[in-house]
Amino acid sequence: MTLSTGGGAGKNAGMDQTPTTFVPDPDAGRVYTARRIVRSTDVTQGGRLRLDCLARYLQIVAEDDLAEAGLLGQAVWLVRRCTVGVRDFPRMGERIALRTFCSGTGPRWAERTTTVSGPGGDLLQATAIWAAVDPGTGRPTRPGESFFAAYGASAMGRQVSARLSHRRPEAAQPGRAWPLRAADFDTAGHVNNAIVWAAVEDVLAGVEWLPASAEVEYHRPIQPGATPQLLTSPDGGKPMMWLLDDERVLASAVLANSAVRR
Repeated sequence: MTLSTGGGAGKNAGMDQTPTTFVPDPDAGRVYTARRIVRSTDVTQGGRLRLDCLARYLQIVAEDDLAEAGLLGQAVWLVRRCTVGVRDFPRMGERIALRTFCSGTGPRWAERTTTVSGPGGDLLQATAIWAAVDPGTGRPTRPGESFFAAYGASAMGRQVSARLSHRRPEAAQPGRAWPLRAADFDTAGHVNNAIVWAAVEDVLAGVEWLPASAEVEYHRPIQPGATPQLLTSPDGGKPMMWLLDDERVLASAVLANSAVRR
């Protein structure tokens, strides 16, 4: 794998030049807050929060929010796309808060925005499109009236799209095997969304910068028997990554190079 690297020095050198804009919490409607400590099992060798563990945090706070609203189990929510904006990364031992709310809806999906803050202010913000699936039939379904009763006020009528936009890799582009483990699979029978972010961490391990933003798109479920290949490609200031099974794109990611050294 070969990706271009950025220059700059200092922990926040690039981010100070172009601050990441975060969506504010809504003036009305439901905002759920959870708190946790970043543990040693959730960080890189350098002590920053890994993106796959951030994805797990996001999934946990979303499930806890649904449970408190009395909606857990009415639909299975599968992530379609997740975009993370970065001002800085939480560090091992840091106490953080996660504030989450519904920021938009569609016919069979909804958007959830989650902001991670530390003692000094907001650090990360994730915006994810989650598709609603009927737990009995496995088919896409409308979120339902009880969902809109709980989350409609914060969404404020904003309509969002679930369309994917990442380009496909070039046909002759080489990759490497990215084996799956039994622990990667969840109760839905396919690889958990956080595992794709572990592939992003594999890519970041080979470069000298951290992203100002990262976006993962989930094209199709990664099921038992899949033999993913991990491909990477520099694309100007936004290197890309794909997981492929034969020629089928399973997931893809775009990383915005912030020129921030580790």
